[in-house]
Amino acid sequence: MAKSILLVGVGGQGTILVSKILSQGLMKGGYDVKMSEIHGMSQRGGSVTTQIKFGDKVYSPSIDKGEADILIAFEKLEAARYLDHLKKNGILIVNDEEIYPMPVSSGLAEYPQGVMKALTDTIDNIKIIQATKIAKELGEPRCHNIIMLGSMVKFLGVKDIDWVEMIKQNLPEKVHKINIGAFKRGQNL
Repeated sequence: MAKSILLVGVGGQGTILVSKILSQGLMKGGYDVKMSEIHGMSQRGGSVTTQIKFGDKVYSPSIDKGEADILIAFEKLEAARYLDHLKKNGILIVNDEEIYPMPVSSGLAEYPQGVMKALTDTIDNIKIIQATKIAKELGEPRCHNIIMLGSMVKFLGVKDIDWVEMIKQNLPEKVHKINIGAFKRGQNL
C-alpha cells in the first residue's frame, strides 16, 4: 500500500530540496516513488507544494483532499492552507515559523493570529517543531529544512536507507557537516 506525503512551504525554504532528497532515498530503499511539485510564485515568497507517493507500486503522485498520510509544513500558515489534504488520522509535522505573504509584507493584510492553536485544536497527530530556532542555534538558519527532513524520516519509519549519503549527494561538501548534524537533530526531536 502506498503512502502519501504532502510537503508545503514558502519559496526559499528548501521544500523542493527536501522532496528531492526524500524521493531519492526512498528509491534507493527499493520503493516505487512518484513526485510532483508546484512552485507557484516561489521566488517571491509564494506557496510551494510537493506531492510524494511511495510503496510497492505507485501510479500517480497526485494527492487529493483527505489523502495525505503525512503533511509536512515548513511554515504554519501553509499548514493551515493545506490541512484539508490530510487524512483523518494523518500526521502533521509543522515548523513553528511565520513568513509573511506579500499582502502582509506590503501592509494590505495582517498575518492571522492563533494559527498554531487552530492546528492543535483540529489535529490529534501533530508534531510542532522549532526547526528555524534550532537551525539558528546550530549556526546555519538555512538548515531548518534538513531538521524537518530528519523528523519526517523518523515518523515514516523507513529503515535501511543511508540518509546521510542522500544529503551528501544533494548538498555541497562545505555544508555536509552542519546539515548532517541538523538531520540527526531532527531525528531526535
